[in-house]
Amino acid sequence: QVTLVESGGGLVQAGDSLSLSCAASGRIWSGTSMAWFRQAHGMERELVAAIIWNTGVTYYADPVKGRVTLSRDKAKNTMALRMTALKAEDTATYFCVARRFAYWSQNPADYDYWGQGTQVSVSS
Repeated sequence: QVTLVESGGGLVQAGDSLSLSCAASGRIWSGTSMAWFRQAHGMERELVAAIIWNTGVTYYADPVKGRVTLSRDKAKNTMALRMTALKAEDTATYFCVARRFAYWSQNPADYDYWGQGTQVSVSS
């Protein structure tokens, strides 16, 4: 069993930067991938960025590519998402997720563990 706890959300202005953190408790197997999904009001959940836990290989969705950096600390079982040049359309609840498979998926249903989410609001 893995428990994920997000932190770092908040209200910022367009153009600002923000970092989100995810702390994982429990066993993180080498064959695990972790990711951030986001869900804006009235919209479906979408994959923002993902990382293969063992290798550190990352994926970034087109809407955030070039503006976010995803990293993980294997010793501390933490994952961080650094977001820059934030836009109003980045406003959403951001979820830390994990799946017992060493590759990411665009489908939220493929993820086994979810955090409670942290709100990011960007004012224009």
